Amino acid sequence: MIAWFYRAARGLSRLLGPWVVGFFAWWVAAGYFLFRPARRRESERFFGAVFPGAGRPRRLALAWRQFQGFAGLFADRLRLTQGQPVEHEEEGFGHLVECAAPGRGAVLLMSHLGSWEAAALLTRRKGLRLMVFMGARGREQVERLQKAELAAEGLELVVLGDGPAGAEGALGTLRALQFARQGGLVGMSGDRLWGAGQRVVEGRFFGHRVRLPAGPHLFALAAGVPVVTFFALRLGRRRYQLVASAPRWLEARGRADRWGAVERSAQAYLDGLAEVVRRHPAQWYHFEPFLEGSPGEGGSSPA
Repeated sequence: MIAWFYRAARGLSRLLGPWVVGFFAWWVAAGYFLFRPARRRESERFFGAVFPGAGRPRRLALAWRQFQGFAGLFADRLRLTQGQPVEHEEEGFGHLVECAAPGRGAVLLMSHLGSWEAAALLTRRKGLRLMVFMGARGREQVERLQKAELAAEGLELVVLGDGPAGAEGALGTLRALQFARQGGLVGMSGDRLWGAGQRVVEGRFFGHRVRLPAGPHLFALAAGVPVVTFFALRLGRRRYQLVASAPRWLEARGRADRWGAVERSAQAYLDGLAEVVRRHPAQWYHFEPFLEGSPGEGGSSPA
C-alpha cells in the first residue's frame, strides 16, 4: 500500500506539480510529530545536546522544523528527478572537481544532514562521476522506488544492508575500489549504520559517545584516496548550498596505526559535522537514536 501511494503521488505530481507530494508529506510529517512521541523525544534529546541551555519550547520548535523540513525534501527530489531547475550555491566544490581528475578520486562522506539525494543528483548534473553506497532494508518499499529513480538519473549504486535487497557486498566494494582509483567519487554514509556486520568506530559528538561506520575510512585507506565531507543544505524552496570540505588524507604511521588513522578521520568528520549542525540544526534528519550514554561518558575502541 505504501509503494502504491508513492506511485500515485508521483503520477499526480507529473500532472499538477511536485507541490502535491509536498502537501501530503507535510501532513504525514505532522502526524509523525504528534503521534510518534518516541521519535519526537529523540529529536528533543538531540537538540538538548546541541544547545544545552535550550528550554523545552525551543527544542520542540526545532523538532517541528526538523520533521517538516524532511517532508519538504520529497518535493525537491521529484523536481530534480524530473529535470526541473533547482538553484544552488557552492562552497568548496572545487575540491570535488580536483578529486574527480583522472587517477585521483575520493570518498565523499555524506550525512543525514541536509539532503544527500540533492548532493548526489546536483553533483551528477555537473558531469562528475559518482558512485553511491546505499543501505537497504527489506520492508522499505518507498526507499526501493527512490533507489530506482536515482539509478535512472545515471548514478552508479552499490546497495548494502539487511536481506536480499542489500546483497552486493564484496563485489560491489571491489567495483568501487577500481572506480575510485580511476578518479571517481564514491559517496558513503558517514553517520548511519545499516547492517549488523558493519565495523564500527566510536567518537565524541556534542559530549556524547557515538558509533559510526568505519567502512568509509577503511575504504579510503585501501583505495589510497582522501576523504571529503560533503553536504547539500536546503536554503529555501528549490535552493541549496553544496558544501565540500578540503580533502583529508588518512595518515597511518605503519600498519599498527591503521585503526588509529580511522579513529582520527572519524573524529575529524564528527568535529566538522558538529559545526554545520550548530548552523543548521533543523536539517538534522537522522531520526534514529544517535547519541549514546551521557556527556563525558566512555571512550573509543575498535569493533
